[in-house]
Amino acid sequence: MRARNVSIFAALAAAAVLVLAGCAPSASKAASSQAASTKWAAGVHIVFFPGGPEGGVFAVNVYNGAKQAEEDLGVKVDYEWSDWDPQKMIQQFQEAVATHPDGIAVMGHPGDDAFDALIKDAESKGIIVTSQNTPLPKAEAEFQSKGFGYVGAQLYQAGHDLGAEAVKRFGLKAGDRAMVWGLLSQPTRGERTKGAIDALKQAGLTVDYIEIDPATNKDPAAGAPVFAGYVSSHPDVKLVIPDHGGLTATAETYLKAAGKGPGQILVAGFDMSPATVAAIQGGWTELVIDQQEWLQGYLPILQIALTKVYGFSGLDINTGAGFVDKSNVDFIAPLAQRNIR
Repeated sequence: MRARNVSIFAALAAAAVLVLAGCAPSASKAASSQAASTKWAAGVHIVFFPGGPEGGVFAVNVYNGAKQAEEDLGVKVDYEWSDWDPQKMIQQFQEAVATHPDGIAVMGHPGDDAFDALIKDAESKGIIVTSQNTPLPKAEAEFQSKGFGYVGAQLYQAGHDLGAEAVKRFGLKAGDRAMVWGLLSQPTRGERTKGAIDALKQAGLTVDYIEIDPATNKDPAAGAPVFAGYVSSHPDVKLVIPDHGGLTATAETYLKAAGKGPGQILVAGFDMSPATVAAIQGGWTELVIDQQEWLQGYLPILQIALTKVYGFSGLDINTGAGFVDKSNVDFIAPLAQRNIR
């Protein structure tokens, strides 16, 4: 996404609203007046989940997108930081419902089984719910007509695409060893991990799996001893895929902890950040699939506003289809420094 596109969403939304107001004969004077304002969703109250710890890798980009939407649309937004903890997300969602906002934008990490009864209760109270980063397909199917959408990657496919691309680009062959460091224990979020593992196994690689523990999930630097221990016991490992934006951004720290230099173990991961840009430029990370997480902040806010003000149904938007490597990282770098990419 070019830099000029960062502020274009508000203009597009305002233009669309003006067209709708002008084309609909039954549009009320109040709606027409509101459409003429760039703060066309003023008064809408939203609770938004950036997902991780405040200021953390990935979550900060999501937050920045949401803040831009808040400024552009005039909505009031409260933010809930969850440390990527599904149980904490559930608790915070229940607390958010009790405040009776107009809408809640959630991370779908807890999965449909844990979340859907709570979402149904919120919908019964007139609260619009939508999701970002991790889909809730059952909830979306039930409530899409009421504004439940999804903004994020198609998780299994994204994981599979990264694994297959790494095998192809790096010339890996059957019998080579790879390690996937992921979140299989999370029912929906784990689909991306599963996709990466499946792609590597389909290529005939020997695949080791490590579950990201809660401490590392919250603070990626805490995983350095785990990584170093794994490499010590598996010195033939050729590829590591950390299925986590924060862990991908920490690749240089992990490799140094294991006594390895740039490129001695190939790293392919997810999500851009200033640290990930530096790792790619320095040869510590070879390949990253970009989720464009800023959009996962902006578009759910826009979704709820469009549903609340104009009754639009839920939109399903795939933000994770492009790769970043040394060939194109310099274009991304200034945007990453601004926590947009």
